Amino acid sequence: MATKNVKRQKRATKTRSRIELSENNRLTVFRSNSHIYAQISNHDGSKVIASASTLDASLKGDNNGNIEAATKVGKLIAERAIEKGINQVAFDRSGYKYHGRVKALAESAREAGLTF
Repeated sequence: MATKNVKRQKRATKTRSRIELSENNRLTVFRSNSHIYAQISNHDGSKVIASASTLDASLKGDNNGNIEAATKVGKLIAERAIEKGINQVAFDRSGYKYHGRVKALAESAREAGLTF
């Protein structure tokens, strides 16, 4: 199992280096078995601008590790970013495949007004 995680981290490093060169704000996604987290940081990752997760009181429910919960997190992170004046971000999927919960979060953030 360790090699699977190492490969994911290598993919994430490559993506992040490209995002840092483009100098866009970065929407980063982390998923665990039971929760999903999203945060928007500046291009080099030194400052978090907005964040949302299934641990927020407004989103907490019985099952936080499914596509429905990821959709809610995507909508919430987009609303918080737009409040701060951020409309365009680069999507950092942290080396995860673009399907399931990661895809649901990205699509709901796009529908709520973020562009990437």
